[in-house]
Amino acid sequence: MNVSELETIGKSKFIFYRIKFTILLLLQISSIIVSILIFIYFTKHRTHIRAAQNHGLLVLLIINSLQLVFDIPFSLSFYIHGYVNPPVASYCIWWTFFEYIIYASSEYLLAIISLQRHIFIFYQNILRKCWIRHLLHHFPLLFCIIYPTIFYIYAILLYPCDDTQWDFTSRVCGFANCYLAYGSSLGSFDLVVNNSLPVFIDIISNAVLIARVFTQKRRMQQSTNWRHQQRMLIQLFSVSGLYLIGWGPFLTVYIINVLIDPTFLNYIQQNYFGDLIYIIYFCLPWMWLGFFPELTRWIIQGYRRLRRDNSVGVVQRQSVNRLKSNISRKK
Repeated sequence: MNVSELETIGKSKFIFYRIKFTILLLLQISSIIVSILIFIYFTKHRTHIRAAQNHGLLVLLIINSLQLVFDIPFSLSFYIHGYVNPPVASYCIWWTFFEYIIYASSEYLLAIISLQRHIFIFYQNILRKCWIRHLLHHFPLLFCIIYPTIFYIYAILLYPCDDTQWDFTSRVCGFANCYLAYGSSLGSFDLVVNNSLPVFIDIISNAVLIARVFTQKRRMQQSTNWRHQQRMLIQLFSVSGLYLIGWGPFLTVYIINVLIDPTFLNYIQQNYFGDLIYIIYFCLPWMWLGFFPELTRWIIQGYRRLRRDNSVGVVQRQSVNRLKSNISRKK
């Protein structure tokens, strides 16, 4: 390959990265704005926070916001420079540490939300007992945060490593953590338990939930408040579908890389499927506008009120300027 060909490839890669940077930045900014509006709304309308069925989604939104604010900038920095900057091992360690915790926590949260929907729809009365509510509702949500943090503290921060395996020309430093790069059993455990298992639980739980809902609905002949339950189901299936779109291709190729062929679709995995995961974090805040129509109405009313106040301010300034002009003429 001659020098001109290398320069052409370099320019193509530069343009490709700049396009990615622009798209990610625009989506990040819009998603952060929507997330801020959602948090403001919930601080003003605390009845939604007190509703147990919303707790899992709220925690998921908080994790999603941390991804938008703290993790996405790592990728933005990579695409604007074209390489990992600064190209040091400590930067890669903390990038992967934070990103893996976000990924695992959000996947586990989705699985727990799917399982808890069974309780909210069919066994809501049992949550009236305090110890059962803590055991089946609060503790699983805490587990989704605490367990991934502890696991990756050991796997990334404490696992013995010489830090020479990092690829500073690839996003997330090539996902080249020692416990993954050198084929340890810990890497297989991470793949199966922290990535694949939550997705599997979510799919099975949703399939069982659909069957149970239709069976009970037919048996009880509309005697239950199915409208409220339908709302919870739509929320769950929308988020689950979004996660399946974002994680499905990446996990499929990742499993094939680990079990069959380490080079299978490597380029597509690094340059497309890895970034496809971000669609989850960009779209989730917008989904909330559909989950809570009253939230959308509150945002629209606030926008109209802001426009009205600005219009009044403009009219007042024009009146004051007109009055000053008339006074100056009389003088």
